[in-house]
Amino acid sequence: MANKPQFRAISAAAAILAVSMAAHAQEQTQQLERIEITGSSIKRFANEGSLPVQIITQEEIKATGTTNVADLVQRIPAMQGFTVGDISIGSNSGGIVTASLHGIGESYTLVLVNGRRVAPTGSGSRINLNSIPMAAIERIEVLTDGASALYGSDAIAGVVNFVLKRNQKGGNISVDYSNPVGNGATAKSASITYGLGDLSNSGFSLVASYRHDIQDSMKASDRAFASSAWVPFNFNGKAYVYDRTSASADPANAQVRFKAIGSETKAPDSYTFNPYLKLNGQCAPNNYYNLSNTVPFGANAASGTATCGYDFVSSIDVYPETKRDSFFTSGEMKLGENFKLFSDLIYTRTDVIARIAANPVPVAISTTSPLYTKYVEPFLSADQRAHLSSVSAQYRANDFGTRDSQTLTDGKHIAIGTEGSIGDWDVNASATWSQNSLNEKYIGGYFKKAEFNTLINSGVIDPFAPSGNVSDAVQTQIDNSIYHGSIRKASTTMKALNAGASGTVFNLPAGEVKLGTGVDFRNYHYKQTPSADAVNGVIYNFSANPKYDLERDNYGAFAELVIPVIRDLEVNAALRYDTITKIKDAQNNRDFGKDESATTYKVSARYKVNKQVLLRGSYGTGFKAPDMLDIAAPLVTNGVTASNYNCPYPGQDACKGGKSQYTQLAVGTEGLKPERSKQATFGVRFDPTRNFGMSVDYWQVKLTDAVSAVTPDLAFADPVKYKDLFTTYQLPAETNPFYAFISRPINIGKATYKGLDWQVEGRLNVEGLGKLTTTVNGTYMINSDYTVQGTNDQITSSLGRYGSDQNVVFRNVVRATFDLNSGKLSNLLRVNYRSGYTDTTADVREVATGAAAKVTLNVPEFITFDWQTTYRYNKALDFRLGINNLTNEVPPLTLRNSSGHQVGYDPRYASPLGRTIYVNGSYNF
Repeated sequence: MANKPQFRAISAAAAILAVSMAAHAQEQTQQLERIEITGSSIKRFANEGSLPVQIITQEEIKATGTTNVADLVQRIPAMQGFTVGDISIGSNSGGIVTASLHGIGESYTLVLVNGRRVAPTGSGSRINLNSIPMAAIERIEVLTDGASALYGSDAIAGVVNFVLKRNQKGGNISVDYSNPVGNGATAKSASITYGLGDLSNSGFSLVASYRHDIQDSMKASDRAFASSAWVPFNFNGKAYVYDRTSASADPANAQVRFKAIGSETKAPDSYTFNPYLKLNGQCAPNNYYNLSNTVPFGANAASGTATCGYDFVSSIDVYPETKRDSFFTSGEMKLGENFKLFSDLIYTRTDVIARIAANPVPVAISTTSPLYTKYVEPFLSADQRAHLSSVSAQYRANDFGTRDSQTLTDGKHIAIGTEGSIGDWDVNASATWSQNSLNEKYIGGYFKKAEFNTLINSGVIDPFAPSGNVSDAVQTQIDNSIYHGSIRKASTTMKALNAGASGTVFNLPAGEVKLGTGVDFRNYHYKQTPSADAVNGVIYNFSANPKYDLERDNYGAFAELVIPVIRDLEVNAALRYDTITKIKDAQNNRDFGKDESATTYKVSARYKVNKQVLLRGSYGTGFKAPDMLDIAAPLVTNGVTASNYNCPYPGQDACKGGKSQYTQLAVGTEGLKPERSKQATFGVRFDPTRNFGMSVDYWQVKLTDAVSAVTPDLAFADPVKYKDLFTTYQLPAETNPFYAFISRPINIGKATYKGLDWQVEGRLNVEGLGKLTTTVNGTYMINSDYTVQGTNDQITSSLGRYGSDQNVVFRNVVRATFDLNSGKLSNLLRVNYRSGYTDTTADVREVATGAAAKVTLNVPEFITFDWQTTYRYNKALDFRLGINNLTNEVPPLTLRNSSGHQVGYDPRYASPLGRTIYVNGSYNF
C-alpha cells in the first residue's frame, strides 16, 4: 500500500517536471489544443472561456484502458458520490451507473448527449451511463459549474455532455480484452464504426456504430479481502473481529416467542437459539457464534439470544456478470444553402446478472410437527412451553442455490432536428423521444410458495439440518420449485421539444453583443408494473413491487447575453424561467403536489489580463424538482436494513431476537419542496509559455431545502427521536408483525460544498526519446457540510469521514499522467490518488477478552499506478497493451455497512479487480 511519503514524492516529481517544461519552452512550438466547449447557447469559439470545463478527447479515452463509459467518467477527479455497478450485488439497481460532480450527488449532475437530455432511470433525474454507446463517443465535455440558468432543473453541480461522432468518413474495427490477475471479471468487447458521405461536399453524412461487451462475474471467494462476513483485524495493537454474519443460518436458528397467560400483563422474553449448536457444542461450518448474542458461548441460559451467524458473503458475487449491446447512428443532410437536417438514434441493451447468498426466509414451525419435537421442545422449560406463542426457523436455503436476478435494461433515444442560419442569426429546433426501460427477472434461488411449503410439510427438507445432504430425488423436487420469471417491468419515457436562436443584437466598441434565447418542453412518464406471479403470491415470502403510473411536464424559457465590456473583458448573463407541473397519478386517479415555478440566473465573466493570465468567475442560482416518487410513492416494502440492529423498543412483541435486520419501507412526502441553490466560481488560467499551463478554480454550492432521508443508523441509534419512522410490518411468511423502518424523504435544511479544481499540464521534447506530455489534475474539497437528517440546525460533514448520509467525500482526488510519445511507440504512466478518511464507528469484539468494543478505523489513502504501451504499426493499425493497478493494490479495509452486500471494503471507492492486464487492437479502413 502506498503511503504519504510516496505521494509527496510523486507530487514533487510532477512539480519538478512541470518546472522543467517551463524552462525549456523554446524547444516546443506547438500550441496546446483549444476546443469549443459546452455551457453556452451561443455559437462561438471559446478557447479561453469564463466557465471551467474539462475535456476528455478520444485519445484520452483510449489511454484509460477502460471498457465502459461508467469507468471512464468515474475516473475524473471531480467525480465523487456516484453509483457503481457493483452495488447491484444486493440491490435491485440493475447495474445502474451514474455521474456525480463534487460529491453533491448524482441527481444534481445533468447528463446530455450531443447537448440534449436523455431519459433518466426511475422517477427522477439519474441517468444510467450504460445507455451511452462508448464506441460512438467523440469527446466528453465536463462543465464543473452549475448551469440551471441555461439547462433548467438538475444542473446544480454541473453538466456532463457526451459528444458523439458525426461526419466521419471510413470505418474502424476495435477489439478489447482485459483480465484481472486471479479469477473472475474477464472482459471482452468488439466494435465496428463506419461513416460515409461528407456534409460539405456530398450534402449528407451518415455514421453508424455497433459494440458488444461481455464482462464475467467475480466471486467473493476470488478475493481474500472480500471473502467473508466474519472479518478479523488488528487495531492499535489489539486483535478484533467484525461480525456481519446473518441470523438466517444454515442450519437454521429457532426463534421462540411467548405470550402472557392468565392475569399476566407481560409475556416472557423471546428466546432465539441454534439447535445444531445445542446438539453439537459448536456452530456448523461456515457459521460463527454471533458476537451480538446476549448468552455467552457455552452458557445454558434459556432466554435471550444464542444464535449462529451464517457467513453469507462467502457465496456472493462481488462483481456482476454483464453483457451489453449498443447501436448508434447519426445522420446529417443539407437543406438548401443555410440549413441542415440532423438525427441521432441510440439503442443499448444491458444484461446484468447479480448473484447473492441463498434465500434467507422465515419458516413457521408447528408445535405438532416433528421438527418442533426434535429441535425446539427439548431446550424449553416447562414454563416456557406453557407460555409458547409461536416458533419459526430463521433458515438459509442453501440447497436451493444462490439468489440470481437478471435485469435487462433497454435505452432508446431518437432525436431529430434542424439548424442553420437566417441572416446573421443561428437558429435550431429539435424533437426528442427517449426511454429507459427494465425487466427484472428471477432466474435462480427464489422458490415458489406452494412447492416450498410441500417440501417443508412433507419433512423432506429439514431447516435445522446442515444443507448439502438431500437425496437426488429431493434435489429434483427442489430444482422444480425454483421460480423463473419476471417480477416487474418499469420504464421512464421523456418527450422533448427545443427551439433556440442566437445572433448579434448590436455592437459595442469592444465587439459584438450577442443574444441567445430558447424555449423547451419536456414530458416525463414513469411506469412500473409488477408481474402477475408477484402480485398473486406465487413466490415464497415475496412482497410485490407496487404499480406506478406517474407523469409530469416541464416548460422552460431562457435568454443569454454575451457582452464585451472592454477589450479582453467579457461578461455573460443568463436568465431562465421554469414551470414544473404537479404529478398526475393515473393509477390512483389523482394529482400529487402542486405546480412549481422557478427563475434562475447566472452571471459569468472572463478577463484576459495579458497573453499569459486569464481570470474567470461566475455567480448564479439553481433549482431541482424532487423525484416523482419522493412526492407520490405510497408506503411500500423496500428490502431490509443493510445492518443488524437491536430492537428499537426492547421488550415489545414486535422485537426480533438479538441484533437483526429489520424490514425497510419507503414512502413519499407530498409536501416536499424543490431544492434551491446558489453557486459561485472564481478561477485563474496561467499559460506562461506555449507548452506549459496551469489553472485553478475555486467553486462553492449552497443548497437550501436539500432533500435527503434519515438513515437506519440514525433512527435505530435514537428511536425515541425518530419514532415516526418506525411501524410494524409482517412479511408473507412471518409468524407475526415486527418493527420496520420507514425511509421518508425530507427537506433537511441546507448543504454547503466548496473546493478547488486544479490542473498543471505541459509538453517537453526529450532528446532521443520523444515528446513527453504531463498532465496533473485534481480536486481539493474544502467543505461538504449538511444539516443532519431530521434536525433543523445540527450540522455535520462527510468530508474525510463516513458521514451520517453513509457517504464519504474525499479531501483530495488527484490524477497524474506522463505520456512519452516516440513516434510509432508511446508509453504512458498514470498515478491515481485518493486521500484517506475516518471510517464509521463499528461494533466489534476484542479477541483476547471477548469484550464488546467500538472501533473507528482510519481508512488509509489509496494509490494505484496504470501503465500503457501503444504501438502504431501504420496510420490504419495500432495496438495497445496496458496494466491497470500495476502494483496490485487491494482495497483498504472499511467496516461500513451500506451499498451492496460486499463486506470488508467499499466498492464505491475501490475496485476489487486488482492488477488488470488489457490489450486492444484498432484498425481503420
